[in-house]
Amino acid sequence: MDWDALRLSLQTSLASTALAALIGVPAAWGLSRMRGWAQRLLSTAVLLPMALPPTVLGYYLLLAVGRNSPLGSALDAAFGFSFVFEWSGAMLAAFAVSVPFLIRSAQTGFESVDHTLEDAARTLGQNEWSVFTRITLPLAWRSVMTGVSLALARAMGEFGATLMVAGSIPGRTRTMPIAIYEAVQTGQTGEAQALALTLTLAAGGLLAAVGFAMRGRGTLPR
Repeated sequence: MDWDALRLSLQTSLASTALAALIGVPAAWGLSRMRGWAQRLLSTAVLLPMALPPTVLGYYLLLAVGRNSPLGSALDAAFGFSFVFEWSGAMLAAFAVSVPFLIRSAQTGFESVDHTLEDAARTLGQNEWSVFTRITLPLAWRSVMTGVSLALARAMGEFGATLMVAGSIPGRTRTMPIAIYEAVQTGQTGEAQALALTLTLAAGGLLAAVGFAMRGRGTLPR
C-alpha cells in the first residue's frame, strides 16, 4: 500500500481547496455583482478549465510557471522555488481544475441573495464587510459549501494536469490517482484495488466532513 500517495493526495487536495476558497469566494461575489458583457466574458474564462482536457490545462500551466517561463525563472532566481516536479505543482494543478466548480456554485448562491436585505443592513449603519459576513455569506452558505465539496472532490481525483506539471515521483509528487494508474499499467491488480478503495473511503470521509460543516450552520435539513 502506497501511503505516501495517500498523504500527498490529502495534502494537495486540502491545500488546493483552501486556496480555491480563499480566491474563489471573493471572485464569485465579484462576478455576482457584475452585469453585461464583462460579466459574461469573465464567467466564460472562469469556466473554461472545466471544458479543457486536463492535459491541455497542464500544458498551459507548464507554459505559465515552468522553469523557462518569466514567472518560473523569476521564482527560481529569487527563491530557488519551482512548481515543476514538486508537490506544490500538484497542488497548483488541482487548484486550476477545481476552482471553477467552487466559483460557479458560490456565484449562484450570491446571485440568489435578496439584495433588499443587504440594503437594509447598510441603512442601519453596517459597513460592506459586515454586510457580507452577516447577511450575504450566511444566506449563500449552502451554495458556497456545495462549491467547496465539488472542488474537493475534483481535486482528489485530479490526474492529467498533475502528471503534466508535477510528474510521478514516489513520495514527492505521485498522488493516489497516478499510483492507481501505474498499478493497473504494471498488472498489480491487487494494489490497484487497495488504492482505489482507500481513495474512495478518504474522499467519502472528507465529503462527509464538509456535509457536517454545512449542518453545523443549519443549512441542511435534519
